[in-house]
Amino acid sequence: MERSLLQRIEAFLKESAMPPSVFGRAAVRDPRFVSDLRGGREPGREIICRAEHFMNKWRAARRIGDSVPLGDRRTREFWRVEAGVEE
Repeated sequence: MERSLLQRIEAFLKESAMPPSVFGRAAVRDPRFVSDLRGGREPGREIICRAEHFMNKWRAARRIGDSVPLGDRRTREFWRVEAGVEE
């Protein structure tokens, strides 16, 4: 049985440690996207493809070591600590 889009996104958010609003903004230009899905929103085929494409592209970039963490001012400190970057 195939998992729903929301289940795949939830797994991706856990894997990437990306906040839901950052994912929504980067994937489909809607910071409330994940919140709306959790509330029952049914996205169209184009939005589903854009979200899937973003997750696949992020994973491919991570595999080759070319992934740059996304985030906003709330998550920048997390990425610095995770990467061991000193200022």
